[in-house]
Amino acid sequence: MASSGKQLQPLEKIEGNIAAAMQSAGQALQELSKDKPALKHAESHTSSFIKTLQEVENALTQQINYLMQVTTAQPHEGSCYSATKELQMAMHRSEHVKSRLSELEKLKQEHLRLKQQAGMTRTYSLPEQSR
Repeated sequence: MASSGKQLQPLEKIEGNIAAAMQSAGQALQELSKDKPALKHAESHTSSFIKTLQEVENALTQQINYLMQVTTAQPHEGSCYSATKELQMAMHRSEHVKSRLSELEKLKQEHLRLKQQAGMTRTYSLPEQSR
């Protein structure tokens, strides 16, 4: 569970950056809506918005790349997805082998039973002698 919290930290930071970007955009718009806007303040808020938006874009790209690694089962640090998937597949193959062995055992037992029945009911006759 500690690793899942660690993996959520970048997402929480992204969420905070999105909120900060929205706040900067709101402040820029608020400044521009005044009768006499201070362009320096509006530019400062706009530049803060753009900078934060770029940080969000970079962080989201990193998260998307991480998720692409996980879903393609490429080895990467901090994930056991590939090993878990291999284990599930191995367990499935094992169950299949057990099932097939059970079927073969049943066939063997049926064959032996039929062979034994045929042996008990078989009658031997002497070859006919020529007259």
